[in-house]
Amino acid sequence: MAVNTTPEAPLPVGEVSRLIGGWIDRLGAVWVEGQITQLSRRPGAGVVFLTLRDPSYDISVGVTCYRQVFDTVADVVSEGARVVVLAKPEWYAPRGQLSLRAAEIRPVGVGELLARLEQLKKTLAREGLFAPERKKPLPFLPQLVGLVCGRASAAERDVLENARHRWPAVRFEVRNVAVQGVHAVPQVVQAVKELDALDDVDVIIVARGGGSVEDLLPFSDEQLIRTVAQCRTPVVSAIGHEPDNPLLDHVADLRASTPTDAAKKVVPDVGEEYERVRLLRDRARRCVAALVDREERGLAHALARPSIQDPHRMIDARADQVADLLDRARRCLRHQLDRADSELSHTHARVVALSPAATLKRGYAVLQRADGHAVRDPGEVTGGEALRARVSEGEFSVRVDT
Repeated sequence: MAVNTTPEAPLPVGEVSRLIGGWIDRLGAVWVEGQITQLSRRPGAGVVFLTLRDPSYDISVGVTCYRQVFDTVADVVSEGARVVVLAKPEWYAPRGQLSLRAAEIRPVGVGELLARLEQLKKTLAREGLFAPERKKPLPFLPQLVGLVCGRASAAERDVLENARHRWPAVRFEVRNVAVQGVHAVPQVVQAVKELDALDDVDVIIVARGGGSVEDLLPFSDEQLIRTVAQCRTPVVSAIGHEPDNPLLDHVADLRASTPTDAAKKVVPDVGEEYERVRLLRDRARRCVAALVDREERGLAHALARPSIQDPHRMIDARADQVADLLDRARRCLRHQLDRADSELSHTHARVVALSPAATLKRGYAVLQRADGHAVRDPGEVTGGEALRARVSEGEFSVRVDT
């Protein structure tokens, strides 16, 4: 229940501590899982002191238990081990300190760890964090490689030596972190975030040597998996050896079987690239030479054709034919003109022969009345009527004599 207080009626510190203790007492016993980071067993003491830590959230809480409770698991539990504890929260009012009083301690077995990891794997897969379409391609030639690994570890040495042997100009931005234990998860997460924030880093390698399931457990932590999934920089997982398969392998953009394999996959081999360039150059030279040779043969074949060697041959061969056709055309046209001229002369002669003027020249005359009509019948005129006679050379007046 909330406590009503005011600036005029505050609660004393002791009362607040007492209320907190009352609330905690009502919580009852709970099962708690964590990793043992500190273990204190004083000879002759009846109480054992532990520090239980949650690596994912960097939170710790003190645990106390009677010696006989711890002795049941003393042979299998040590610092760094993951355990499940049945404990009752306790509040130490004088110091305002929370602790757990353990009544039972159980080590977390490998089978149980694997089952939990499998369940987490299915959950993250359903969210799409392992989907192939989310994976980003690695750059062909990274200029700056981010490396997250243990300090002075074999994994760091393998990555650096192999990468520089393959491509001497490659540069590294190294973050040394704890790769196992309670500090591994927060340090690896922080290192990945720092490298991802650097614009010059082209790819990030998270590397660690082999180890047991418990040793590699930080690289299956949900917080680390989600951090890698949010990275804009491609991430390469190089954890353990070939059989090892932490969840980081599934969310990373590329999985390498070993740190050495990561160096080979991230950085190209300068010798292989020189050889590839040489082969491509030779192939290009052969292609160009073949193209030039083919074009030369085609040009030679074209030049060997008669039409190219003597371009006027066809024109000369056709010249006589053109002259013959021209002469034939002229003859045909002349013949047509002569025939048309002859027909015109005949027509003209007929027209002249049939014209009134020709008739008049033969001595005939045309009599016309005063109105201009020709006299064709003697009955058309009367005695004494004046007529006009038209002859070849002119006309004159006549009068009808009855």
